[in-house]
Amino acid sequence: MTDGPFLEDFKVGDVFRSSAGRTITQADNIWFSLLTNNQNPIHIDAHYASQTEFKRPLVNSVFTIGVVTGLMVPHTSRNGFALGWDEVKLPNPLFEGDTLYADTEVLDTRASRSRSGWGIVKVRQRGFKPDGTVVLIMTRSFMVPTRAAAPRREPPSPRD
Repeated sequence: MTDGPFLEDFKVGDVFRSSAGRTITQADNIWFSLLTNNQNPIHIDAHYASQTEFKRPLVNSVFTIGVVTGLMVPHTSRNGFALGWDEVKLPNPLFEGDTLYADTEVLDTRASRSRSGWGIVKVRQRGFKPDGTVVLIMTRSFMVPTRAAAPRREPPSPRD
């Protein structure tokens, strides 16, 4: 049993949208910042953040990248693995309590020169709020197998 998408499922110009959003909580933001040793008070100190132009904590940008990537995995790299993120832009702030949605546009696909049966897909991904405000734009590349080369997923069966 295998589930897509596979290399042959991607066409330049295709656009995919996340079917669900992710509301970012204060705990998400603080825990992620502390787990990654990001001690910038703009993410973890509400009193400090209240004195900035934003008036409240900003969501850690690396967490935003991770959530946007994760929201799109079912449509993009469920069978593959990341090669890189490029051209990351954060045009508007994301705050605790905001809900994040994502979309992806396929920019390029090609067969891998080093891994038979696999290919490289390059996409532009955006994260945005329910009102359409874009908070993240980035390009992402990942390697994904063809349908024929994909590892088989065989879920375990319970014993009687």
